[in-house]
Amino acid sequence: MQNPFDQKKAYILQEIASGVTDASPKGTIDEPCWPIIQAINSHPDMVTTSSCSGRVSVFLEGVKQSETVNRNIGAKGHEGRWLFVTHNPSELPGWYKPLNFEYTHSGFQTGASTRYILFKFEPLILHVKCRNTQMANRVYQAAMACGFRESGIGTNDIVGIRISIKLDIPIGYLDDQSLKIMVTEEYLQLVTKLAEDRFAENFRKLEQLERSMESLRVSGSAEASSHTETKEERRERKRKEGLERQRLKRENNGKPLNGENIEQTEQVISKDQ
Repeated sequence: MQNPFDQKKAYILQEIASGVTDASPKGTIDEPCWPIIQAINSHPDMVTTSSCSGRVSVFLEGVKQSETVNRNIGAKGHEGRWLFVTHNPSELPGWYKPLNFEYTHSGFQTGASTRYILFKFEPLILHVKCRNTQMANRVYQAAMACGFRESGIGTNDIVGIRISIKLDIPIGYLDDQSLKIMVTEEYLQLVTKLAEDRFAENFRKLEQLERSMESLRVSGSAEASSHTETKEERRERKRKEGLERQRLKRENNGKPLNGENIEQTEQVISKDQ
């Protein structure tokens, strides 16, 4: 019977192989994440539970029910929605042109109920479930060494790998169903350039982390191949081998197998008890 970690990993790998969509706007695993996901999932003691390679989004906040109720800035809320999302920096130039923004540089009024339009860059994030705390610490230390300083170990030995190079900039608001922009087109070009620079740094860090996870994978394979069988493991292996030989002998109508009889097989089991 598989232990809980192996069961969870088998389920996740089956989901990945079947191409089941996830809860992200894109709905699938990001292409840049595939190499590191394969490196992590090839290790016997690790499996990825969620990932995002990094993205730019332009988000309209949800309806704020009351001015007296504190709400998280940028929260989805009711009717919150993405106006633009991409994981590919080549899609950034001119992203704002199809959105038909209305530019208003003066005279706007905002309040607690204002629904802001936010330009966001969100860097790579990975969640890695580990077999035990020892493995979780190794993954955490590897991530920190690569510069992912926002990483941490959560419950159930799940390591969250994060880096703090995000952008979160208000650029406009919703007014009578019109998307009003409070900045100039030149300013939008500036924040776009900032996002492109962060994409470049993000992918550089992703490659560095991938090399580190590949090193963990290789060392994990070496440890598995060089594992020395303990006395308890040898006893269990011999017991299973003996039971299997008895089963085969019964199926063979009691005839000896390879010159042995069942008494000899039972002796093999008892010697290790």
